[in-house]
Amino acid sequence: MSVVYIRGGRRIDGELTVHGAKNSVLPILAACLLAGGPVTLTNCPHLTDVTAALAILRHLGCQVEQNGRTIWVDPTGASGSAISEEQMRSMRSSIIFLGPLLARMGEAHLTYPGGCELGPRPIDLHLAAIRTMGCEVAEDYGIHCKGKPVGGDIQLAIPSVGATENAMLCAVGGTGITTITNAAREPEINDLQNFLNTLGAKVRGAGSSTITVEGGHRLTGGKFSIMGDRIVAATLLSACAAAGGRIRLQGVDWRHLATVLSVFHQAGCQVMSQMEYVELRRDRDRRLNSVPTIRTAPYPGFPTDAQAPVMAALATAQGCTMVVETMFDSRYRHVSELQRMGADITTEGRVALVRGVDQLHGARIEAPDLRGGGALAAAAMGAEGISVLSGLHHIDRGYEGLEHMLQALGGCAERRED
Repeated sequence: MSVVYIRGGRRIDGELTVHGAKNSVLPILAACLLAGGPVTLTNCPHLTDVTAALAILRHLGCQVEQNGRTIWVDPTGASGSAISEEQMRSMRSSIIFLGPLLARMGEAHLTYPGGCELGPRPIDLHLAAIRTMGCEVAEDYGIHCKGKPVGGDIQLAIPSVGATENAMLCAVGGTGITTITNAAREPEINDLQNFLNTLGAKVRGAGSSTITVEGGHRLTGGKFSIMGDRIVAATLLSACAAAGGRIRLQGVDWRHLATVLSVFHQAGCQVMSQMEYVELRRDRDRRLNSVPTIRTAPYPGFPTDAQAPVMAALATAQGCTMVVETMFDSRYRHVSELQRMGADITTEGRVALVRGVDQLHGARIEAPDLRGGGALAAAAMGAEGISVLSGLHHIDRGYEGLEHMLQALGGCAERRED
């Protein structure tokens, strides 16, 4: 079993370019099914979720090559319309293939997706959007869709990121004009819009609550660079806040991290942001301050994916911080592992109360899910002694060589077989 040994309790100092965003590259890889020619994507991270997405594209008949952080996809030979249960369960976001597969082939046959168990993440919004565009949807030991999507007015009950992206992809490959209201506003959706428009699509409004898609345009191939991963950046900033020191992160837009940076500023860190980098400093001689309340919310609110890493940093803050998780039911699975390290955190429903302790200590800990794993790594950087972090199959879904990133920032982290 692979584990990461982390020796904490030491100041970190370094610079790093943040790798491409998992939550951007996955829908863009699915969108490659709609391209009329080869696509070259740069700044693609080496993640197990990316590997799973590439396997699905190959299964559907695409030619795929990966060289470093560059991925080449030629979808012109794609002919499949079904994705196996094993492939669907390999990652939660596999449902993102539904829209483009239906638009390209006129039918799609999928099972229900897998991934981290964070509580109910119903796909009914995805299916409702597909129906609104004139396609038939049946659920019988899986999801079976038929028809050629046409324009429609899609009104999402909640601003779901996945449903917004699936609706965009399906609409681009269909005909007519589609309007998506109450759309999610995350930066990764804007990245998807930019990619689609690079291929010749007509999509506008990403970043606002209304997105309009003009279907029927012939798409070409193209080249595109994936945006930096704001959640990876938030995790590394949390590690610096926990351990003390100074880090500078390049390749990420500070505006996408505004709510996270605001929390660290309130906690007593020095935060400096420019268009090309984000820098955080924390004096090791002074404890962090608690923050009254952190409430997760859809973008531009505080990101649910950053909740666990920031909580880990505030576990040693002076005073009490209340965290309210509004997005998922089971997003506190990392708390019991932080408690192994000496954290004083209690939870009730969607509320967690973090009472800051003087110091965390090293322990054997296991990542319960992707972002919980990032949180435990951040906590271990600030803890006294050695922590042994397992559950790396979760972490490798969204962090490319997490131990190498920590090393680059002056931390002491090493992957071993245990």
